[in-house]
Amino acid sequence: MNMREKAQVMNDEEIRRALIRISHEILEKNHKHVDNLVLVGIKSRGDTLAYRIASNLDKIESINVPVGAIDVTLYRDDLNLHESKIQVSSTDIPFEVTGKWVILVDEVLYTGRTIRAAMDAIMDFGRPAAIQLAALVDRGHRELPISADYIGKNVPTSRKEFVKVELEEHHGVDSAKICEPDSE
Repeated sequence: MNMREKAQVMNDEEIRRALIRISHEILEKNHKHVDNLVLVGIKSRGDTLAYRIASNLDKIESINVPVGAIDVTLYRDDLNLHESKIQVSSTDIPFEVTGKWVILVDEVLYTGRTIRAAMDAIMDFGRPAAIQLAALVDRGHRELPISADYIGKNVPTSRKEFVKVELEEHHGVDSAKICEPDSE
């Protein structure tokens, strides 16, 4: 299926500012727990955003927040395990999560199923004191009772549209776009 860009909703500067704001909000909400704060990015772009947030936290408050990355593929409730094209990447959580204040980071929050899968995956590593969610884009259409604690931008979409986030580290540019199926 071919997709076409319908609208750009965030450019590089808007993404940079949103991540700085999210970083400040994380510090404000977690000032009592900053020593037990960890970031876990959901692959494949949430982990990149988690590293950017950690860098911001270091610049703002000179704190070194550990960052991990998690692949939730095998935790998805909509995964067909008989599918031959399943691609699983590695999970890297090089710290203890038990007793930590975990900030999950993802680029787009949609139905909530990816976040539910990520929470299940994190619980396999231990029992955090709390789990919070940071999303660059919240596009609505939740199927589960999940909401983000930190949101870069709310972007109303229809179910047939999707939000494509491109990041410098992967695509050579930072942008968020609404795309839809090409009618051809």
